[in-house]
Amino acid sequence: MATPVKLTSMAKAAGCAAKLNPATLDSVLRKLPRQTDPNVLVGFDTNDDAGIYLIGEGLALVQTVDFFTPIVDDPFLFGQIAAANSLSDVYAMGGRPISSLSIVGFPEKGDPEILEQIIRGGLAKMTEAKCSVIGGHSIRNEDMLFGYAVTGLIDPNRVWRNVGARAGDVLLFTKPLGTGVITTALKKDRATPESLASAVSAMSTLNAASAAALQELDQKFQEAKPIHAVTDVTGFSLLGHAREMALGDPAHGLQPVSFEIDHAAFSYFPGAVEAAREGHLSGGLKNNRAFVGECAAFESSVPSEYQDLLFDPQTSGGFLVAIAADHADDALAAFARHGVNARRVGRVIPKASPLIRVF
Repeated sequence: MATPVKLTSMAKAAGCAAKLNPATLDSVLRKLPRQTDPNVLVGFDTNDDAGIYLIGEGLALVQTVDFFTPIVDDPFLFGQIAAANSLSDVYAMGGRPISSLSIVGFPEKGDPEILEQIIRGGLAKMTEAKCSVIGGHSIRNEDMLFGYAVTGLIDPNRVWRNVGARAGDVLLFTKPLGTGVITTALKKDRATPESLASAVSAMSTLNAASAAALQELDQKFQEAKPIHAVTDVTGFSLLGHAREMALGDPAHGLQPVSFEIDHAAFSYFPGAVEAAREGHLSGGLKNNRAFVGECAAFESSVPSEYQDLLFDPQTSGGFLVAIAADHADDALAAFARHGVNARRVGRVIPKASPLIRVF
């Protein structure tokens, strides 16, 4: 639908760049008590992508919620991207989404046709995922918001967490980087049609194929369990999510490790490097750099624009996977069979200082 309203002009921060400052969120969550319900297998205290709740022998719920401000100007595409992003956390844990509830914030005097197109776009993507939309909640809000709370099913013995990486693992990544700088450029009318089309295509693509490839690998090598950690990279950036993965979960026996990451191994959206070079950097990017900065060190050979892109907030981003080195080629082959252009982007080493080294 063509609309004279520029949706991104109505948002101070676009998409996952609108997330709270990670330092603020971390300082609050660390003060909260741990879960005591034994059926909570994964809760908010471990910074995982979604929560896991055991409901019976061999069956658990995986639950997540995600919503944000407009990241593109087309309302139908905004709805699709918001839905794909909301579903991603369930896929990243290894679950199968089954139902969802929509979350809507819309200006009281906003055009109902725009709202219809947003909801219609989200419904189309949920239908593609075979995830039923069974209700929702809406409020009057000057900042337009849209997303979903998603529930899925998962085998409690086959959960992929964002911690568990082991020294010797290979790091894989499944999508290009740069949605944040491109959409920031869009707000300034500086994004090229090619860069915007490429980013929108990736953001509206479900991570279902990536999850299916990993599940195929998981089934083929059940005894070896080569998949050690998985996370979807969103608002806290590639390096922000890598930090969480590297820190592990010592309380549950998953010790910290360090990462070596090759900035040149990633795929970047067309125009992303140029957008970063021109300074189209979101507030979220600057927050990520401030939060992760001391954990990450860059070799002098890494250009500043690539450093920015590794701190760039991603929306509906790819999977970062830590996998046993002797199964890395198997994983890349599985991704390729499912139409996913995954790349080998680094390796896991024993804990060292800095936590993450980028070369």
